[in-house]
Amino acid sequence: MGGRAVLEGGASESRPAASDRRAVASWCLYDWANSAFTTLVVTFVYATFFTQTFAENADRGTVLWSRGVTISSLIIALISPLLGAMADRSGLRRPFLAAATLVSVVATAWLAFIVPGGGNAVLAALTLFVVANIGFEVGMVFYNAFLPQVSTPATIGRISGIGWGIGYAGGLVSLALALLGLVGLGEAQPWVVLSTEDGFNVRATNLLVAGWFLLFSLPMLLLVRDRRTARSAPAGGITTSVGNAFRDLKRTFGRIRDFKDIVRFLLARLVYNDGLITMMAFGGVYAAGTFGMDTSEVILFAISLNVTGGLGAFLFGLLDDRLGGRATVLWSLVGLFLCTFVAVVATSKTVFWVAVLISGLFIGPTQSASRSLMARFAPERYESEFFGFFAFSGKATAFLGPALLGLITAGYGQRAGVSVVLVFFLAGGLLLLRVDEARGIERAARGA
Repeated sequence: MGGRAVLEGGASESRPAASDRRAVASWCLYDWANSAFTTLVVTFVYATFFTQTFAENADRGTVLWSRGVTISSLIIALISPLLGAMADRSGLRRPFLAAATLVSVVATAWLAFIVPGGGNAVLAALTLFVVANIGFEVGMVFYNAFLPQVSTPATIGRISGIGWGIGYAGGLVSLALALLGLVGLGEAQPWVVLSTEDGFNVRATNLLVAGWFLLFSLPMLLLVRDRRTARSAPAGGITTSVGNAFRDLKRTFGRIRDFKDIVRFLLARLVYNDGLITMMAFGGVYAAGTFGMDTSEVILFAISLNVTGGLGAFLFGLLDDRLGGRATVLWSLVGLFLCTFVAVVATSKTVFWVAVLISGLFIGPTQSASRSLMARFAPERYESEFFGFFAFSGKATAFLGPALLGLITAGYGQRAGVSVVLVFFLAGGLLLLRVDEARGIERAARGA
């Protein structure tokens, strides 16, 4: 897929003048594939199951789960830029993506066989979750780096939004299958009747996630080819590859002042993404602990949230190409702040439902427009490296949200703990005001 299209404010000649529909469809389908992991494992089903069954009470379970999220976030932050630089230098993003995907799939499937109550059950479950989450997030570094390759400057926001919208649809369908097929809805029997002893029917949703993730990632892994670049290095051992990647990172850091809008954007995202991570990781936990929702209610709640989330990602994706990524993220953060505030102070389950469903309209655009803005800012042939920094900004301090939530929850309860999300949204939005999108795009056009 050769040729870079002309950017507004600067020319570039190697990104595609038109999108390859098959590549775009395959790329978007990977969002559909991996959404089952974030929706069922990280956010709603397994997170809720863990907090309610692996500890003596929901508050203690929340604290333990927050530690798993924190540990995986720190590891992801440390290794993502290095792996991104290695992928760019070799020109082999797809094998890196395939390896990360398989790691996540295997660890997720293994979670189904960890029974709560055993001597090492908590350690085993959290270890597997950490490994699965690392595989998922590292895979996103390489996956996101393909966005400039499958889009044009005129369609990059739209394609990113469509991908995220399809991802929400994938989350919706996988949740429906989990609810109707394995867990059961209310008094209705699930399609597949499994033992409920030790929650096996709920744990089995991890097998659904693993199979779903593997199956629907295949088009991306098989049909979207790497674009070989001038950065491709001669074959060498792992030590040579790592050494070269470190040198690339050192070079980038040495010129960091040349990319001041990227730095400002990543600093802002570092903050507001902490709020998103915390909200998504503990949304189902909060619903269960504060409003008494059982597993079926949490899944139904998540299905509804995915509907509004997908709608928001798709609609704001269309606006992204008109308004720009920065403006799209800013307006989304305003909406998230207001909805989260209502959810924190709500005493009625109905009010909570309304606030969170509306917030879904802004969660997807915040993520999608952040991705498209980074893709606009990333110099050609350095996409994986810069998306490694993007992952770093999303994880470097991601432990703060879950850690603060866990700490405050332990002392004051879940409602007080969740309120920390408001601080992250407000601070991140204020920092984003300092980003000049047009200047950042012009700098990317000049290359690294």
